[in-house]
Amino acid sequence: MEQTEIQEEDWIRSIQSIDAQLSKRHIELDPDGYFLIKIESVNKELILEHYVNKIDSQGRAVDPETGKPLGCTTKNKQKPNKIFRGRSAKEIGIQISEGKGPLYLSRLDHALYLGRELQRAEQCLKTDEEYIQD
Repeated sequence: MEQTEIQEEDWIRSIQSIDAQLSKRHIELDPDGYFLIKIESVNKELILEHYVNKIDSQGRAVDPETGKPLGCTTKNKQKPNKIFRGRSAKEIGIQISEGKGPLYLSRLDHALYLGRELQRAEQCLKTDEEYIQD
């Protein structure tokens, strides 16, 4: 193995380690709701579903109707507030951030997260890999 390949592998491991640590940090939830990202392989589309939630006094997202906390494994019985579809991360990003109508997010960190996740989803769509939202 060449020195440049070893350096490249070290760099990749370093980035993965940084990302893993950053994923453990506390985040403030967006009071304007949350998004679920899906890919539809048949039509080669990205699907972005927006859901409304409330934030309780402990900073948790709760179902607006029941008041029960929403978790990563919670089965979502709500219907999306809005569905966006597109063939690229850029197309969906423009739909949610430009033009007339309401904006569906209020936090810059949430917007950056969505951009990263939409890029990952687009790459999975291009390579026929499974996409799991972080």
